[in-house]
Order: sequence, then structure tokens, then C-alpha cells
Amino acid sequence: MADDSRKVSYGTGINLELKGKIALVTGSSSGLGMEIAKYIARAGATVAIHYHSEKLQAEQLAGEINSNGGKAAVFGGDVSNRAEVEAIFTSIDRQLGSVDILVNNAGIDGKRELCGDDNPDDWERVIAINLLGPYYCAREAVKRMKKSGHGVIINITSVHEFVPWSGYTAYSSAKAGLSMFTKTLAQEVSESGIRVVAVAPGAIKTPINKDVWGNPETYKDLLTKIAMPRMGETSDIAQAVTFLASDMASYITGTTLVVDGGMLIYPAFKHGG
Repeated sequence: MADDSRKVSYGTGINLELKGKIALVTGSSSGLGMEIAKYIARAGATVAIHYHSEKLQAEQLAGEINSNGGKAAVFGGDVSNRAEVEAIFTSIDRQLGSVDILVNNAGIDGKRELCGDDNPDDWERVIAINLLGPYYCAREAVKRMKKSGHGVIINITSVHEFVPWSGYTAYSSAKAGLSMFTKTLAQEVSESGIRVVAVAPGAIKTPINKDVWGNPETYKDLLTKIAMPRMGETSDIAQAVTFLASDMASYITGTTLVVDGGMLIYPAFKHGG
């Protein structure tokens, strides 16, 4: 007699299911973080929308999600301040419950300054937000996830964890550091039911870099650095993050998923060396 225990239904689609999960997306009041929050909410998670200074935009996003059948609440604070991060997580505990998914998205690229001609305060600020911020948030998340026996931490790095970027030593150093933090933390918590992964975006079209994609000359130059003939959209990253947050990625940890349209495959060599 045939074994029917492995029968599946084809043609019905595969869903990325996050129902019952509570997700914190830092820096989700605008740009990339906002799109990530929308996608995670569409997958069924209750989303803690985090902002630093853009409270109105965060509230508008929460209103949009809640009015369309999702669940979201707003939380403010500076991720580079340990006490404020602790307060954010305590507030989420009280209002929503314990965080199951953490997306460390908040970050800045800082001023373009060459080392030696720069202001150390600017360098330290980039490191504080881009590296200490994810550490403070992950630290709070891990304490909660260990108690529940499950969780996912997703760190948003950049292709500049691999590629040097002249004038942005702080940004590149922070993203490279966040990559190693991802790997090492994944190793630490691997037996606790917690996965830690990173997503490295390439050139993504957001309001913050409109001066590049909004100028025909600079946009043309940018496309020479991308193998695929287009700039990335925020949805490209949001979809990757949602996948990694789901059980469909349950055997993925301690690595970086690069979403860059082929920036790292040296598109300048497409036509020979």
C-alpha cells in the first residue's frame, strides 16, 4: 500500500508565514526599513515600528498597516544609546509581547571625509549607530529569544562589508564589523533555537540617494557598477528579509545574503579583461 504521508498539493502556492510573530524593525519610519516593515506585516507578523526622529512618518506607517488588516505599533529611541534600547524592548514587551524577529536596519552612511582630514566625532557617530546599535538591540533580543527557544536576528549590512569605499571608512568598517558580529553571534546562539543572518544590499533606490539616481549622468555611471541593468528597489531587500525571517530559511544562519544585482561579480569584466 502506498505511503500517503508525504503527499503534497501542487499549484496552491507557497506562503511565507509569520503569523503569531512579533518583529522589531529598527529605522522603519522611512526608506528601506519602512518597506521591510510593510512586507513583514503582510506576512502576518505584528510589527514594532521604530523611529529616532521621524515620529509622524512612523505613526502614518502604523496607521496604514493597521487599517489594512495588519498589526503595528510605534516605538521611538536612539539605537546608539544602550539605555534607550533597553527601554524600547521593555515597551514592546508590555504592549506587544517578546520580540521573535529583530531586523537591525537603522544606520547612516555619514559624511564623506578622508581619514586624517575628518572629524573623529563623525566617525564615532557612524560606528555608534551602525555597529553598537545592532549590538545593543541584538543583546536585548537574545535574552528574550533564549527564554522562548526561538528567534531570528537579521542585520542589514551592505556590499561595503566587502567593497572598500573611499571617504567612508567608518561606514565600511561598521558594515564589515557587523558581518563578523553576525557570524560570531550565530555561532554563540546556534543551540538556542536562534538564527542570525545578514542581508547586504547593493545600490537601492531610496530618497537618501536621489542625488545619484535622479541625475542622468551619475545614474549612468552607477549602472556600470551593476551587472543587472537596473538599480535595486526597496522591495528587493524587503522580500529577501521576509524570506530569511520565515521558516523557509530555517537552515540558514551565520551568513550574508547579498542582494546587489551583481555588483560583486565585477560587471566591468563582462566584455573581457
